[in-house]
Amino acid sequence: MRVLVVEDEAPLAEAIARGLRREGMAVDVAFHGDDGHEKATVTRYDVLVLDRDLPGMSGDELCREVVTSGQLSRILMLTASGDVADRVEGLSLGADDYLAKPFAFPELVARVRALGRRATPATPPVLTADDVELDPARRTVHRGGATIELTRKEFGVLEVLLAAEGAVVSSEELLERVWDENADPFTTTVRVTVMTLRKKLGEPGIIDTVVGSGYRVPGAGSVAEPRPLEA
Repeated sequence: MRVLVVEDEAPLAEAIARGLRREGMAVDVAFHGDDGHEKATVTRYDVLVLDRDLPGMSGDELCREVVTSGQLSRILMLTASGDVADRVEGLSLGADDYLAKPFAFPELVARVRALGRRATPATPPVLTADDVELDPARRTVHRGGATIELTRKEFGVLEVLLAAEGAVVSSEELLERVWDENADPFTTTVRVTVMTLRKKLGEPGIIDTVVGSGYRVPGAGSVAEPRPLEA
């Protein structure tokens, strides 16, 4: 999931970004409304965490711009005021959700995840290919019933490839969906991550390299019910 945090209180913005990254999300940060608008214009974000009181372009203006542009990005508004009138005003601008400061971080994560599911086509409960199963909600991967431990980036790459249901995903798209704006577009990080992911998944391999185009997982699909929780 790609998230943009637009918050002028730098310590708060960085704390939110660090926490969301620990949850496996790719997070960019802007401290100014105009910078947030520029980033939102050039990059497709699943969710914008947007403070209403921003220098430059206000949070209200930025929210309105994103909504009228027809982007699929979902917007979570942050504000120091939690009264009903303020929440109604924020939602009337087109925001999808509203959270008053101070807030509990687990609630912020839950709201961002919920909005992320609405920003893209619904993800099935469990993504599969052959005997590999990835559960996005529980953030687990199994092969042949055995648990496979993956890093956040390896998990993200596998999730994007399985969700593509056999379509080719370019290295550029993987870099955009799994990493953040600090990633070097000329780096070999995607290739290296795919290589370590293949090793951890074992044989027979499920990830094909399409020369000059990217990667794909033939036969990727979904199952209706997630794997039962292990005792």
